Amino acid sequence: MKITFCSLFSGSSGNAIYIGAGDTHLLVDAGLPGKTVSEALSKIGVLPETLSAILVTHEHSDHVKGVGVLSRKYRIPVYANERTWQAMEKHVGAIAPACRRVFESGETFYIGGVSILPYLTSHDAAESVGYRIDYGGHSVATATDMGVFSKKTLQVLAGVDLLLLESNYDPDMLKENEHYSQRLKTRIQSRYGHLSNSACTGAILELQKTGVRHIVLGHLSQENNSPELALQTVCGILREQGLCVGEDVCVGMAWRDRTGDRYEIGK
Repeated sequence: MKITFCSLFSGSSGNAIYIGAGDTHLLVDAGLPGKTVSEALSKIGVLPETLSAILVTHEHSDHVKGVGVLSRKYRIPVYANERTWQAMEKHVGAIAPACRRVFESGETFYIGGVSILPYLTSHDAAESVGYRIDYGGHSVATATDMGVFSKKTLQVLAGVDLLLLESNYDPDMLKENEHYSQRLKTRIQSRYGHLSNSACTGAILELQKTGVRHIVLGHLSQENNSPELALQTVCGILREQGLCVGEDVCVGMAWRDRTGDRYEIGK
């Protein structure tokens, strides 16, 4: 019994994560056009019509742009909490009543034999969540779009086999970005914004103590970060703290504009 994890896209320009477990096929967010997401799924050997559900983290367009199209075309159930449903309806359009599923944040629900825990994140959205997914004794999770990595989040994610963790921006690049207003910069750095590269590393240091051994950096800003800088910063701090990157903890990358590595967890 294994879990398959693959980031199709992850970044400020659009997000979609595929997670497969047995006969259950999940898509966490669909923040690009439906056709783009469908093509990316096909590239990794997953037919869009076989998706069991789309799990929505929050209503921002880089997470829901393709949700409505995919659900209507392939009759895919869409899961979100009630406040997110209310906030995203104008973006996703009409969803068939049979495909509209509402959960309570913080309460586990099941799709097939897969356990799904939506946990609250600190973000400027109606009721933003991340997801922990367990199947057959293994687990994966997503943790993006959060201004702070709280102790409660650490408890939820303790010991997961693989975690997609936000490493959104470099503070110096954000500070020097002439295209961003001061108001936007303040929002990004607030407790309802995003995690910086260094804040991401701080979270990894705490997660590693709980047994987390594989981190995939995700949701990088297009203008205020780069994959090379994120990896350099994160791995550099981890080494400074005495960890052996590649042994004590492995660090991978979820790409903004293309499919990332496909991870197979379990047997």
